[in-house]
Amino acid sequence: MSADAIKLLKQKVFDKSKWMQLPRDVVIGHDVLGQLPAVCEDLKLGASVLLISGKGTMDLAGGRVMKILSQDYEVIPFLAEQINLSIIKDAEAAAADVDFLIGVGGGRVIDTAKIVSYNLDRPFISIPTAASHDGIASGRASVPTVEGHASLEAQPPMAIIADTGIIASAPHRLLAAGCADVISNYTAILDWELAHRVKGEPVSEYAITLSKMTAEILVKNAHLIKPHQEQSAWFVIKALVSSGVAMSIAGSSRPASGGEHKFSHALDILAPGKALHGESCGIGTIISMYLHGGDWRSIRSSLKMIGAPTTPADLGIEDAIAVEALLMAKTIRPERFTILDMGLTRESAEKLVQMLYKE
Repeated sequence: MSADAIKLLKQKVFDKSKWMQLPRDVVIGHDVLGQLPAVCEDLKLGASVLLISGKGTMDLAGGRVMKILSQDYEVIPFLAEQINLSIIKDAEAAAADVDFLIGVGGGRVIDTAKIVSYNLDRPFISIPTAASHDGIASGRASVPTVEGHASLEAQPPMAIIADTGIIASAPHRLLAAGCADVISNYTAILDWELAHRVKGEPVSEYAITLSKMTAEILVKNAHLIKPHQEQSAWFVIKALVSSGVAMSIAGSSRPASGGEHKFSHALDILAPGKALHGESCGIGTIISMYLHGGDWRSIRSSLKMIGAPTTPADLGIEDAIAVEALLMAKTIRPERFTILDMGLTRESAEKLVQMLYKE
């Protein structure tokens, strides 16, 4: 008798599911802050908002945002001059009864807004005043701790409004750092693929493709990234948003954070305040690309063209500290396997740093 007719076992069904949160509205261009009420209305966010900003960015853009919204919304201002547990708790208390949040400022302000948004389950809008890193669009936040920077799960923005006039007026160093942060996607995805081969870590081909394409946008247009030009700001913001979306698709920062980021965080510990996050990531990218056997000279050339540093000396950091950062990198987020976790020796690290200076 055939057993084909006896259906004792249920047919296996495809039940894999994943929740991706992506920005619904993205507005980039000249003088676009005036479109904020239309965005809020489109998203049906509610009637009250906590506006988080810094002192300088409140004067630059936060005050204007308050004026634009105050006719139709209850706007409560909150100053976040830095990001730490105390500030986050205070912001949560201030946001207890509001419908949504807006972060107007740089990375610390927007990371504070996205953490509070995540903890309170409130939507938030990201309004960057500088383009220094891809946190303006991602669902991750960086918080300094005594052990270094911690990468936390947070709320991705429901909308992003980026005024290219404001961003272009910021110091060019910030824009160049943002470019370097995006260009570092090249080695981040190589590290992710390496972890897949060596450790069996799952990868997202879609996130990898988007992340790589985003880096290519800036490398191919490096000659167009000039100080205080809105076209440059537009290119960079578009790339930063795409990089943030790649992270949301992956459900982690993997498409945009590999060994070069571990090097950057180590450098923060060893030489605090010397380098912007994107700047040290750019230098780490040159080194990581060399170790992966890729075209590290092209990466370095693009960074130089943009105006980003390519050596420790450019940052006022001793080469010996950069060597220590390379050796320390494997201790930063040890669960994240990268090319820098492959047993780098001190002699090799010293040669890698010297390589940065070679023509």
